[in-house]
Amino acid sequence: MNIQFLKKLMNIQVSNLISDSGNNIANQFSITTNKGRYFQSYETMIAFVPYHGLVQLDSNYWNYSRTTSKYRNKFLGLTTDQTKKQIADGTIKLTNLNKYHDNDKF
Repeated sequence: MNIQFLKKLMNIQVSNLISDSGNNIANQFSITTNKGRYFQSYETMIAFVPYHGLVQLDSNYWNYSRTTSKYRNKFLGLTTDQTKKQIADGTIKLTNLNKYHDNDKF
């Protein structure tokens, strides 16, 4: 099946994050679905912001590197310290957003 057909069928929109200077940021993606928005860094899902419910971060990769954190912060509009506080108070949920990717079961 054609990937463009699947995107249209599932109403998925994928775009690069945009830098402060207005350029596409390579390998950093915002994915909009009918359930919410995802942040993907390279091939790894980092965050999910549902239209209804708690923000979810991948428990293994949410704070993986300085680069991941920089763009996660941009996507969420939070600093790393704010993110840690919201994880601690339950406002942000840690979960496995990559369970299929990590097991190579697509």
